Amino acid sequence: MFGSESLFFGAFTVFILLMLLLDLGVFSRKSHEVSFKEAAIWSAVWVSFALGFYFFLLYHGDLIHGIETMEDIKQVIKRYASTAVKVYEGDFERTVAAYRQNMAIEYITGYLLEYSLSADNIFVIILIFNSFRVKERYYKKVLFWGILGALVMRFIFIFVGAALIAKAHWILYVFGAFLLFTGIKMLFEKEGNEEIDPQKHPVVRFASKYFSVYPRYERDRFFVKKEGKFFITPLFLVVLIIEFTDLIFAVDSIPAIFGVTLDPYVVFFSNIFAILGLRSMFFFLANIMNLFHYLKYGLATLLSFIGLKLLAEPWLEDIGFERIYSFYAILIILGVSIGASLLFPLKRTEKTPAISDEIKE
Repeated sequence: MFGSESLFFGAFTVFILLMLLLDLGVFSRKSHEVSFKEAAIWSAVWVSFALGFYFFLLYHGDLIHGIETMEDIKQVIKRYASTAVKVYEGDFERTVAAYRQNMAIEYITGYLLEYSLSADNIFVIILIFNSFRVKERYYKKVLFWGILGALVMRFIFIFVGAALIAKAHWILYVFGAFLLFTGIKMLFEKEGNEEIDPQKHPVVRFASKYFSVYPRYERDRFFVKKEGKFFITPLFLVVLIIEFTDLIFAVDSIPAIFGVTLDPYVVFFSNIFAILGLRSMFFFLANIMNLFHYLKYGLATLLSFIGLKLLAEPWLEDIGFERIYSFYAILIILGVSIGASLLFPLKRTEKTPAISDEIKE
């Protein structure tokens, strides 16, 4: 069973890396500004892969954990506390079908949750690019390496988190309280269009103290050699800052998805597809994010909902709360926040940050 998990995980990782290399090496040999059309196509590609994986889990999800017998499926349910799966004694096929359906629902719910939380990340990335005066034709390369690093960090966070939960199940209540606090705090936070001061950012201060930082951009290069000395460029600092930002966002998003499923593989797969879609979604939404000004309140409500769900999990199980209800709740919350944004648009003077025109050189 463990061998099957490792084999599937390895094959999945190779596939994702090949897709990323294909994008970077074949379609992006030269630095260029990503058009709305290109961003829309790649967004559709990654969403299609994510939805395709949902159907794979729906019909073949048992392959991930190498489930072949009734004893195997009972062990998986015990390991990942999937109490929503009904075991039909003496009917293996029916039990496996129920398990696949539950796994697919957990995955698509987690994916939708992570994808929506990524939207908040876009606001911050826009702010970083504007503050550091990054030219738009370099965005794609910076986001590629930033997201590649994010994949590694998410992998560590997810499997360490799963190990902690396995040892101390009560940590889920800590996650729940934290998410509820974060959601309420976000709900009452005042909007701000502040810029990041490049000289005061902790990543810049750390890098300036321990490394030689070149004072200006050198096209799309991350490192330069001048007079026999190696320097890191400001563009590489931007990559590090995006990594740092994702680390902060992961503190919210990883506990949130553990509120949907305790299976670390489902958590990882939904996270990966959401992160991979983030780069193309950035170019697709960056200049129209100000249309969705109520999305912030939707995301705050989402975090609060997941936090409450974690805190009330035993009671919800007793009253028959099903996994699919979380999916419906997330859809409704997002639908209401997006619909309200379009029905009640901001006045021109209240726009949220967008890509600065002065950067589009």
